[in-house]
Amino acid sequence: MRYRSPRDPDLSARVQIYVKGPAGPARFDGRTPAELLATGEWAWHDLGTAVRGQEGALSVWSFNGRTSRWGPGQAFDLAAEGLGKVTIPVTAPQHWISAVTFLSSDESVRPDTIVLHVANESAQELKATSLRLWLPKAGTERQVLWPQNPVTVSMIVPPGEKGFIRLRVPKLPLTFAALELGTTAGPLWAHLRIKRETFDISGGWVNDALTSEPYLKLLSHLHVNAGQIDHIAGYTDNPALYDRYPLKLFNRLWPLEKWDTDEWLPKIHAVEFLGEPQFGGGRAMAPQEVFDKLLPYRISRLATSVTLSDERTWRWYAGLSDYPHFDAYRVVAPAADAWSGYDRWGGRRIRWGAPLETIGDLCRSLRELNRPAPCAAWSQGPHDGWRGGWLDGGRSRRAPTPDELRAQAMHAISTGITSLYWFNLSQKSLLKFPDTWEPISRIGREIRMLEPFLLEGDAYRFERRTRDGSPDWDLASIAAPDAAVLFANDTAYIADEKEKVFKFGPPRAVQFTFALPPWLRGADDVFRVDADGIHETKWHRAGDGVVIDDTQSRDAVYIATSLPTVRAAIEQRRKAALALEAANPITLGQ
Repeated sequence: MRYRSPRDPDLSARVQIYVKGPAGPARFDGRTPAELLATGEWAWHDLGTAVRGQEGALSVWSFNGRTSRWGPGQAFDLAAEGLGKVTIPVTAPQHWISAVTFLSSDESVRPDTIVLHVANESAQELKATSLRLWLPKAGTERQVLWPQNPVTVSMIVPPGEKGFIRLRVPKLPLTFAALELGTTAGPLWAHLRIKRETFDISGGWVNDALTSEPYLKLLSHLHVNAGQIDHIAGYTDNPALYDRYPLKLFNRLWPLEKWDTDEWLPKIHAVEFLGEPQFGGGRAMAPQEVFDKLLPYRISRLATSVTLSDERTWRWYAGLSDYPHFDAYRVVAPAADAWSGYDRWGGRRIRWGAPLETIGDLCRSLRELNRPAPCAAWSQGPHDGWRGGWLDGGRSRRAPTPDELRAQAMHAISTGITSLYWFNLSQKSLLKFPDTWEPISRIGREIRMLEPFLLEGDAYRFERRTRDGSPDWDLASIAAPDAAVLFANDTAYIADEKEKVFKFGPPRAVQFTFALPPWLRGADDVFRVDADGIHETKWHRAGDGVVIDDTQSRDAVYIATSLPTVRAAIEQRRKAALALEAANPITLGQ
């Protein structure tokens, strides 16, 4: 990434302390959390809401450091009532829970399936034998977690590899939980909100025409099932219209007693109302202030989200919300990075665009900082409104071309996000750029085809390939229990000097090598998928993965699996997506 001013080089750590028994936090290296905030050594903490634990129960105390004093390789003294004085090392882990997804087998908002992925970066094999959840008791303090019966599991993760556990469990409450995975290297821990995961596709600025049936038909045709809305008169209070064209809510959702109900919960994506706190309308909102504003939702069943904007400092905001996302666009849009600083255009510098593949860089950064929580991303849509000489650099088109739009979305999806938000899908913007409708629809159809793997999977490998020193392809994979989704994103596009748009070349002969996780190395079926269906491809096994020979440009998505049912299931989901499109023919603007 390129910026107008250098990034702060001081790196720290986000720390979670798991404490059993009746203890309460007090001082860290002799100072209170408030003092560490005031001196700028911490970005945020949740210790102001901590309560004294109880015998047999668990408490989780969190803080996010801001200086290297609290980073890996350091240690600090914790003086806590009930614990005495202990020294806690801050060490980079060799094993960790990299992703946790809660799913529902019957569309209920209460999940009954846990898919958990583990990374083993050590030189020894890792075995997992048990999984225990720690949950609050109904009607008691959410900060005090009680042990549930452990479940026997069996997972072996080779050195330098990943493994997964998929468990069916009784219906889970929508609250905060700790997960304790028993392994041969000691317990691995995670603390996060239980939320049923679905791949939602949202639109920004959709609230201007939601009483218009042609507009609602178009959103449905584009597979949009959420919007940045709460109450919209004539829509959300009109069952005849809302039930036919439902959009999940994605807004402030306050007061809680109105929205945290059994009726509305299935219709809610997340709470989001802070705008872009890193910018804050000219004054950045401090991470602790973000925590305080989201705090009232912790007692609810509603998941929270925060829109991050600037990768240089969004590490300070890591862990604040249940479902973080970012907005950053790569053509004719405001941006935190300095587009004229990129030097990949054959010696030229441009101001109207930035490398499309940096969307993938941003997604990977956000994911690693917030693991094991799920992440989402805004993707650049047909927004009509960005103006100003510094934004265009001489470019006349004020929105992404269909190819630019698709490329940004595919880079994001390939990293393992579990929802995608288009900015924006207002009626005005859609009518201004009707050539974006088809690519948005096709991406939505492909998301629906791949949805189970995108939700159950974890980012596995990433490779940035060059050819004669120039960008060529970004290769990424998502490893799910039943299949791996293999992405090839074309980075050999050019910045056209005349039209000032990014252009991709014709299909070219390619050979892609993808590593596969241990449980999929016996894959005997590899095929390409897109919105048009399943396509046979030439491939063979090699080492721990597969080699694919093809002729492609722009992007290509492949599936590797050993299950004969995967093909049919993907095609069934494609037909369901086509049926939804056919049931909502486009009439807007006609």
